[in-house]
Amino acid sequence: MIQHSVIFKLKYPKNSVEETAFLDAAKALVLIPGVLNFQCLKQTSPKNKFDYGLTMEFENQQTYDAYSDHPDHTRFVQECWMRDVEDFLEIDYAPL
Repeated sequence: MIQHSVIFKLKYPKNSVEETAFLDAAKALVLIPGVLNFQCLKQTSPKNKFDYGLTMEFENQQTYDAYSDHPDHTRFVQECWMRDVEDFLEIDYAPL
């Protein structure tokens, strides 16, 4: 099992039209085959600079790679992520 998580800060104010559009586009990633336990999350603690997170699981490296290369994912990265995200941290990890 691979856990894929990204935490991020958007370039836009909270509750803006742009923020809503980005989060809606991000939520559509759940439709890509192989995505399990998808969650779109908001930060509730002031302890870091990030406001949101996306987390999902994949059965194995092959499934994760297929997601990463999927046209819907690459389109999201190029058309939304690169334009709208100010800063992020990506973590991909597996159980010990």
